[in-house]
Amino acid sequence: MAARRQADILVVGGISTDFLVQGPRLPRQGQNVEGHLFLESLGGKGANASVAAARLGARATLVGRVGADARGLGLLEQLEGEGVDTLAVTRDPGASTGVVLEMVDESGHRQSLSAEGANRRMRVPDVLAAEERISRADVLLVQLEVPLEVVVAAVHVARAAGTHVVLDPAPPTSLPEELLEAVHVIRLNDLEAEVLTGVEVVDRASARQAAENLLRRGVGSAVVAAPQGNLLLGSEGELWLPNLPVDWVDTTGAGDAFSAALCVALGERRSLSDAARFAHATSALATMRLGALSGLPNREQVESFMARLAMSAPSGESARW
Repeated sequence: MAARRQADILVVGGISTDFLVQGPRLPRQGQNVEGHLFLESLGGKGANASVAAARLGARATLVGRVGADARGLGLLEQLEGEGVDTLAVTRDPGASTGVVLEMVDESGHRQSLSAEGANRRMRVPDVLAAEERISRADVLLVQLEVPLEVVVAAVHVARAAGTHVVLDPAPPTSLPEELLEAVHVIRLNDLEAEVLTGVEVVDRASARQAAENLLRRGVGSAVVAAPQGNLLLGSEGELWLPNLPVDWVDTTGAGDAFSAALCVALGERRSLSDAARFAHATSALATMRLGALSGLPNREQVESFMARLAMSAPSGESARW
């Protein structure tokens, strides 16, 4: 068997500290609910995705910004401990490192409130300083916890170099058409899809409507998460991936796991449909533990999970996911 090609993934995105409390239910406005578990960990969509990519066997580089505070230094040490290249992460003496407050109930549903801090102080020169790294990467993954002009600059560099571009449009906001036209693959959840397309995604059919809207606007391919699964629509046609049989604990970081795994598989030169299946399984595993970082699986865990799913599927049905 030929050796697997190692993907080179570059992520431009946010780095934060996650403070997470799990309780029996999410509080209503003005209500206090006593939680029973607290976690503090590395977070931010850029950090989550770069760690996920590294655990899946890729060379992962992160371009981002933290404050010149103790939390920022600690997060950089954690990233480096996970094998993520942080040489393109700058420390900002004029800002605090980003913070995300997460509340998770016993069914895995969550609410979050963030103070992006240094993430919002990234500038285009930060990207231009990493131009060589972006140009030699297989895939660029961008998110929206950093200023939009930074995202646009990174995508421009990537397209000029022939680097594949994947966009995770979170937190959701309207985007310029020129950016959408430069994206090879967009991966978004139901809320993000509604913001970008105006389509309320409640099932496979509405997910297809949202994906069709994005393709008409120039996106190469779209993966839209509906409550029942993920729908891929693009040059290879349509693929529906129903939710996999796992016990959800916490969905925090599952979208980051999906995007990172998709990038890793594409960087390994796998087809988009195979990449989506790999990402779908990775994302499912990421929901089985509390906290984004602790839930991110490694390569062996994902491949073992996919093998078990294939073995347990009825004859002729293994290809459906």
